[in-house]
Amino acid sequence: MVRYLPDTTHGEDRVKPPRIIKKYPNRRLYDTEESRYVTLADVQQLVRGGTDIQVLDSQSGEDITRSILIQIITDQETGKDPLFSTEMLTRFIRFYDDAVHDAFSGYLEQSMKFFADQQQHFSRQMQEAMSGKGAWDVAEMTRRNLQFWQDMQGEFLKAAGLGGTPKDKSGGK
Repeated sequence: MVRYLPDTTHGEDRVKPPRIIKKYPNRRLYDTEESRYVTLADVQQLVRGGTDIQVLDSQSGEDITRSILIQIITDQETGKDPLFSTEMLTRFIRFYDDAVHDAFSGYLEQSMKFFADQQQHFSRQMQEAMSGKGAWDVAEMTRRNLQFWQDMQGEFLKAAGLGGTPKDKSGGK
């Protein structure tokens, strides 16, 4: 099933279908939009640039996007500056057999979405502050971030069967 994501790369909120990349039996990748063969590094640049992609096996039509994205991450992680520590990767593997698998997956997805949204919001706020169009309210953004993380942690704990919402350091909810 193809999931169309909002294209916000140019400040517009319009739905754009993903760019189709076909993988051939000789392991070559073909960008159907540009009608040319591409490398894994090219696909990585597309993703980094905000282009949504879908990789299809040329023979079966099977969606193999996840395996290509994992391959890109693997290549990146074997470099000099990996994002994930060995301990973190070990924990990821352990969560595959754990009862909290679905909750953990949802938690990671929501965390990444939140981080990307905050990054975009921060960038927009900085542009407005530099142009003099608006004031940057750090306290409000911090309060919202804290509330979001508390809510997210509470949902994760509930899904894991470990209780309700976490309490803040003052002992309140």
